[in-house]
Amino acid sequence: MVSLVPTHPPATQLDLELIRKYSVAGPRYTSYPPATRFTTAFSREQVEDSIAADNAPGSGPLSLYFHLPFCESLCWYCGCNTVITRRRESAAEYLEGLAREIRLTAARIDRRRPVTQIHLGGGTPTFFPPKLLAELGLLILEHFDVDPACEFGVEVDPRRLSEEHVEALASIGANRASLGIQDTDPAVQLAIHRWQPSRLNRQAMDWLRAGGFRSVNVDLIYGLPLQTTASFGRTIDEVLRLAPDRLSVFSYAHVPWIRPAQRIFDKRGELPQPEEKLSMFALAHEKLTQAGYVDIGLDHFARPDDELAQAQRSGTLQRNFQGYSTAAGTSLYGFGVSSISSTPGSYRQNFKDVESWTAALSAGRLPVERGLLLNQEDRRRRALVMGIMCDRRLDFAALSAELGIDVAATYATEIAGLGDLEADGLISRTKEGIEVLPRGAPLLRVIAMRFDETPAPAAGRHSQTV
Repeated sequence: MVSLVPTHPPATQLDLELIRKYSVAGPRYTSYPPATRFTTAFSREQVEDSIAADNAPGSGPLSLYFHLPFCESLCWYCGCNTVITRRRESAAEYLEGLAREIRLTAARIDRRRPVTQIHLGGGTPTFFPPKLLAELGLLILEHFDVDPACEFGVEVDPRRLSEEHVEALASIGANRASLGIQDTDPAVQLAIHRWQPSRLNRQAMDWLRAGGFRSVNVDLIYGLPLQTTASFGRTIDEVLRLAPDRLSVFSYAHVPWIRPAQRIFDKRGELPQPEEKLSMFALAHEKLTQAGYVDIGLDHFARPDDELAQAQRSGTLQRNFQGYSTAAGTSLYGFGVSSISSTPGSYRQNFKDVESWTAALSAGRLPVERGLLLNQEDRRRRALVMGIMCDRRLDFAALSAELGIDVAATYATEIAGLGDLEADGLISRTKEGIEVLPRGAPLLRVIAMRFDETPAPAAGRHSQTV
């Protein structure tokens, strides 16, 4: 097991009784308002106006996200927007659509704005052959001003990675990767339809390190069929031997009414009980923090010297649709099916199916299906929610100066309603502000929900907070 030298306070042991008490369904707050508020009544004029407003003089840097949806086979647990196919021509056809969308978007953006973050997500980005990934990189460089220090990440399936992929990605500036491992136990892998021998994980890590990737994240999931606390502990031990820079340890979201493939788990009765799942979360937290990783928040952990941990310490941590991020003050522009764009005053999401997305592009239109214009109150509450999610504190004086209101007076009702959280030791309240205490760190979503105007989600629309 890797051992790091921690440069942060010792981790506090999780209070499982409190986690049980407060575990409810709620938004993950990759945005505020959450995506459940997006509406299809978002007109073309509103799309154009929101982009124009974001490109006013003095606008900040850009972050670009490209959704590459194809997978060769379906992992039965998966909740992502994917297209299952072995038809390789699909990649080239999709790249043609991306090229149209890039051109349409770049024509509306101030080309002087630097791109400081790029992310290729999926699906399986390495479904695309190396040649097409290189072509995508050239399209990006042709139409945008990419900062030499740009954080360029890509999601990687070790089963679908070659050295040629790594070389092509490195050649276009990719310097970060996220390995999808999920679980190393063979029985669990067979149960979720994702056979992935550990040698492939080591091979992928070695290739990426040799290729100059300066940060590698590993994705794990707890609560999968046939998992036990003991077996998941062995997975964590094995992954720690890979010495990743970051880890994302996600809770499996069982939503068979949305993802029909998950119904097979109900038929087999193989899903762990809630108590067992909670035990896995506690063990993961214990093992990772004891190994020296910093608990960034929710399901993210990072080495103390990683930029994510540094951003947490410096108060510059951000949250976007890829989770926690260091890209402060950027506008996010999404490309490809289902991708989401985020600017200070709006959110926009593309069509979720390839056919509708392609049809809009062929007609010369940006392929936006739904979105949301933020009003003044949305923006204020976003500052409060993200203060909890990223900074774990609210400084009333600083927020009042930023928002132009008396925060303590304006949100006196919400602040007064935090008494139960304070009594349970999750937060502390003073006249200067609110601070999340160590016992409250696993329940950031619960605390943030107290500042959400619509905290009670419709059944099945959000995952459990833990």
